Amino acid sequence: MTVKTAKSDKDFSIYFQPPSYKDAKKRGKENIEVLYDFNIPEEMKEFGQGKRYMIRTYGCQMNEHDTETMKGMLEELGYTSTEEKQEADVILLNTCAIRENAEDKVFGELGHLKHLKLEKPNLVLGVCGCMSQEEGVVKRILQKHGHVDLIFGTHNIHRLPALLQDAYLSKEMVVEVWSKEGDIIENLPKKREGMRAWVNIMYGCDKFCTYCIVPYTRGKERSRRPEDVLAEVRDLARQGFKEITLLGQNVNAYGKDFEDISYSFGDLMADMRKIDVPRIRFTTSHPRDFDDHLVEVLSHKGNLMEHIHLPVQSGSTEVLKRMSRKYSRELYLDLVRKIKTAIPGAVLSTDIIVGFPGETDEQFEETLSLVKEVRFDFAYSFIYSPREGTPAAAMEDNVPEDVKKERLYRLNEVLGAFSKESNEKLRGEVVEVLVEGESRKNSEVLSGRTRTNKLVLFKGSKDLIGSFAHVRVTEPQTWLVKGELVAEPLQMLS
Repeated sequence: MTVKTAKSDKDFSIYFQPPSYKDAKKRGKENIEVLYDFNIPEEMKEFGQGKRYMIRTYGCQMNEHDTETMKGMLEELGYTSTEEKQEADVILLNTCAIRENAEDKVFGELGHLKHLKLEKPNLVLGVCGCMSQEEGVVKRILQKHGHVDLIFGTHNIHRLPALLQDAYLSKEMVVEVWSKEGDIIENLPKKREGMRAWVNIMYGCDKFCTYCIVPYTRGKERSRRPEDVLAEVRDLARQGFKEITLLGQNVNAYGKDFEDISYSFGDLMADMRKIDVPRIRFTTSHPRDFDDHLVEVLSHKGNLMEHIHLPVQSGSTEVLKRMSRKYSRELYLDLVRKIKTAIPGAVLSTDIIVGFPGETDEQFEETLSLVKEVRFDFAYSFIYSPREGTPAAAMEDNVPEDVKKERLYRLNEVLGAFSKESNEKLRGEVVEVLVEGESRKNSEVLSGRTRTNKLVLFKGSKDLIGSFAHVRVTEPQTWLVKGELVAEPLQMLS
């Protein structure tokens, strides 16, 4: 539904409803259409001729992939990209709603862009992504950021050409945010850069963790058809991409919504092994849906990387219950044992939240003890951030801020020690590195990743960017390793 508003919150409630945990949990089997007929209208193919665009992306790989799609559409409209906001005729902020600080960054950027909008009245400024699916966010933009021209959500990215046209022609803010679950739109153009590519295999999430806004901003779980996913990956392989990451809010649930075939994520990964692309990764996994068949398929390695990101969030079964994670500490540890037994050398990373409402000292200690038992190679750790409309936001947040910070500090000390210990084991070893580019801190140094997703820095010719190299590890550090290029040719894995 499209709303053209005079940049106020008038009649806003008609078009946006706040997240309802109770209603969302009642999701039925609404038909999700798979549409293959996307195209840019002929009359719009020069719409952006002579104009430039810039997209700033916040959040996860899913947002990065959405940005690739928007870039693809904009370039089919005739736009060219720029990294200089002063040069841009269109600026889009592709936003993340998972944590409060992500939203703060976006609103800070909107404040800075107000001055540019005053200098360039014809600039089209848009906000899209997960934040746009939240009623409170859109109200705030309408009330306090009237210089924004366009707001759209996660379910209607394919509508960007028409929305952009509306924004140019209208003197009012154009707002289009769909509350429906979203269809699957195939054949959208994408602008991919470098040697790595992201491929969506599914959208949405049905887990409803009590702290998480994603089931509301991304909708119900809906899987792309296997033939469409495999065709896209094969095409990327033919184009020469070296690494492909399969994306989903919960990739392990892939295929569970199919009613006409029995085809799981493990089946998809087995088919991925048959495609001639050097590296296949996936993210993100939910421990509850990580089954034995998937473990068995991953144990064959080949082009399936032995790095698994497995968010645990807490080491306390009681906290996990309040989070509605749907597994216990014991189940998680049992899964870790299965993975490490089946895939020797597998590297595990995770996500951990500290200071969840009601977390006691003893429950935090359980998280520390789980970390020590699993010995994660790296982790993303956060202080709990309440998201409006989620069940956890209504819980009593009775953990003092200084206690949360102290717990995060202690956790990071333990995580850092295990990361350093793991990297130290690589000293003197020769590792396969996919060279991604120059180091952010030193243009004389190259940067790349191992099969297990370790960051490697080394000196070498810029000609190596986009290819594989052998590097001997000489200086293991906490979060990366440094090494020296080894001259012998690399034997590619089959």
